[in-house]
Amino acid sequence: MDGLTVTDCRRCEALCDSRSRIVNGVGPADADLLFVGEGPGANEDEQGEPFVGRSGDVLDETLREVGLDRADVRITNCVRCRPPDNRDPHKEELANCREYLETEIARVDPELVVTLGKVPAQHLLERDVAVTAEAGDVADVTVDGGPQPVLLCVHPAATLYDPGQKETFKSALEQAAAFTDGESGQTRLGDF
Repeated sequence: MDGLTVTDCRRCEALCDSRSRIVNGVGPADADLLFVGEGPGANEDEQGEPFVGRSGDVLDETLREVGLDRADVRITNCVRCRPPDNRDPHKEELANCREYLETEIARVDPELVVTLGKVPAQHLLERDVAVTAEAGDVADVTVDGGPQPVLLCVHPAATLYDPGQKETFKSALEQAAAFTDGESGQTRLGDF
């Protein structure tokens, strides 16, 4: 593993059995924004890239609406293999993949990590999260011995099932866009 790419892993029998491939993060290795989802779904497992299905379409469209481009951000998941039947990853699976996620965060060293949904928020913050109520909140977590700001956000799929979540999702992405200036990588943490 080079910090960004996992080429072989057999830590989770159920995930290894259900995957077609390991789905690594995509985007610049020095991105200012790193989006973290839960795990690959069927489309992601098939194509080998996170957030390429309907949720990915929502993410891409909303990124454009707030002045960001998918090519300029990094997108990854808590687990890199598709859970069977699109279930949430189990705690031991999340724990097994945690090293890969933390190594990727440390290597990319983003200005801000944005969690997409409850599972990645709870996994990184190591506590229960009411993601709808806490969307837009920024918390610091420790990664590689230092503080890492994390912005909580609802999952893009939430907007497909509950159109009322569209504004919550867009607002969090606007906050992420404002967190960095996109040019020099300087944070504007004082704005929050």
